Amino acid sequence: MTHRSLLCALLVVGGLVVTGVTPSDATESPDQQLKAACEKGKAAACESLGNLYINGEGVKQDDSQAVALYRRACETGALGGCFALGWMYTTGRGVEQDHGQAVALYRKACDGGVLAGCVGLGERYQYGEGVEQDYGQAVTLYRKACTGGDVHACYALGCMYADGHGVKLDDFIAADLFQKACEGGHPNGCNRLGGAYFEGRGRPQDEGDALKYFRRGCELKHPKSCEDFKFLKNGKLK
Repeated sequence: MTHRSLLCALLVVGGLVVTGVTPSDATESPDQQLKAACEKGKAAACESLGNLYINGEGVKQDDSQAVALYRRACETGALGGCFALGWMYTTGRGVEQDHGQAVALYRKACDGGVLAGCVGLGERYQYGEGVEQDYGQAVTLYRKACTGGDVHACYALGCMYADGHGVKLDDFIAADLFQKACEGGHPNGCNRLGGAYFEGRGRPQDEGDALKYFRRGCELKHPKSCEDFKFLKNGKLK
């Protein structure tokens, strides 16, 4: 099995973590503070409260409530809420799945400087969901986000170079991007970099380095990296 043949999975998953919660009163829980701030029109508080509901942290998990809060956040200026709402439309959580709505929301977030929004929009162009498939547009968006420091975008751009989609196939650039993603904590990037060393694609063939990056991917809870590390260590990876 070659690592070139592995499909790049959709990237807009998780990433919805609570931010900006600084308890100021021991008698109030973070969700109470955020509710009060959101009611006062603070868009970022609405976004963070939506994160609590989507993750079920301190409140009962409720996708519909998260959608309502993300929508409010997006409409009042918190562009991270636009990205999060786009993710809800992409996955069909709390709303009927609608890639067209997701595209519009990701575009708004991306135009406002939210790199995750650029990644989400790039994916829609890559897979032709909600827009006509356009690898060139996907590459442009991934490059923008990767340059800005988003490791998910670096991984996705690496996949485009590895597969020759929207750019000329280049294993060396792909490996560089997988390394950047891996160093930023992206487990798939570590796995693909391990594969590059194992197969000698864009990196000198070196089973020691392959093991190193498979191990790193495994440490980042990537099941395939754990399998690849185990099989290569036992001399069975092909």
